[in-house]
Amino acid sequence: MVRNIVLFSGTSHPQLAETICTHLGIPPAKIHLSKFSVGETRVEIGESVREKDVFIVQSGGGMVNDHLMELLITISACKTASAKKVTAVLPLFPYSRQSDLPYNKVGAPLARNPTRPASDGKKQSYTFESTPATPYPAQSNGAETNGAPSLSRRLTSLNVGGWRNGESAPQPRRKDTMDSVQSDFSAASTNGYFEETNPQAPASTSAAVASTAATPPSFKPQPGYKQWVAQAGTLVADLLTCAGADHVITMDLHDPQYQGFFDIPVDNLYGRHLLRKYIQHQIIPKHGGPDNCVIVSPDAGGAKRATHIADSLGMDFALIHKERRPTHAHDRQNASMLLVGAVANRTCILVDDLADTSNTITRAAKLLKKEGASTVYALVTHGVFSGDAVERINASSLDKVVTTNSVPQEEHMKGCPKLEVLEVGHVFAEAIRRVHHGESISALFQYD
Repeated sequence: MVRNIVLFSGTSHPQLAETICTHLGIPPAKIHLSKFSVGETRVEIGESVREKDVFIVQSGGGMVNDHLMELLITISACKTASAKKVTAVLPLFPYSRQSDLPYNKVGAPLARNPTRPASDGKKQSYTFESTPATPYPAQSNGAETNGAPSLSRRLTSLNVGGWRNGESAPQPRRKDTMDSVQSDFSAASTNGYFEETNPQAPASTSAAVASTAATPPSFKPQPGYKQWVAQAGTLVADLLTCAGADHVITMDLHDPQYQGFFDIPVDNLYGRHLLRKYIQHQIIPKHGGPDNCVIVSPDAGGAKRATHIADSLGMDFALIHKERRPTHAHDRQNASMLLVGAVANRTCILVDDLADTSNTITRAAKLLKKEGASTVYALVTHGVFSGDAVERINASSLDKVVTTNSVPQEEHMKGCPKLEVLEVGHVFAEAIRRVHHGESISALFQYD
């Protein structure tokens, strides 16, 4: 039994929290979670947490936004109640797939060629420094390409009289501001640069300057900026830190570099060891040894994860190369898939970290069966299975799908006979015990 520890359960996965408490030999802490009629989350802690080590279990599946806000409020409540340390236990980290930009991103341009025409036919007259310079009176384009025009060109554009014989136009003292035009104009008038035969010149020029200043040039947005999207993963990391979390425990982050967004310690537990044990004890003996099986990564991003399992078991490895060329930002169906590796008459084991809509693994299974695979398994750490994922799996070429209970799987198992669930409660319980006693977490996964 672990002492001086308090474990709260959120509404996302209470069954997993109960399993963790059972392994730790402690009862779940009392907490009241509800919502007001307007939809706001209400959290009330039912016992003292002063100077205690608090762990809050909240997964990222289901109603992600509600669960995230519930977690943040609970963390803040525990810190306000003088908890010694607050650790957020997130089996599936929310927004972990939005740590990078989409695959069809278009960056804002840093430079433009002044001689190259734009897409709308207009000359591109600005560079990497900024937008076009401040326009001068009676100047249609934003700024002169070779710098500010001389005072004589400015006065000529205003239809003002010529210069005195033998005198050259004075040079401007400032650039790119309307005040410089008015100041230079006043200097020219004072020094007698205007012809005596045009007494209305100063008044007409002042009127032209005033009308130009009152009508600013129309703003046209630059191409590229409209394509920027928010990186929500960084925001979630900042929210957890600002709420008061001192530590984060999660499993199989979609991008391991996500840990760099935090200023607090993050322990990323490995779910692939559970999958490796299942392959070693359930799949290999059933299908005639490791030579008849092959580990397959459904995309290039999961190649490292799949090769780690293949090397530890002495099995062959295959890769599916996928190119996404969508016509719209939400169109992910228009993708070509190419298999690299030999899979004919062999058992293929697809390994991935997360299955949401299950489009990737079902299309990969179809390709493997087309290339002659005898049996296709899919092993994923986080089985979200949103939308019509369960129906898609049932109608696919997959023979079995194995996942963990990092998110609730009771409803999925009722509608999918191909689904098998592995327990991860004991992994999180041991990680929590080690964190509480200051022991090593990496030693938990040193099986070799």
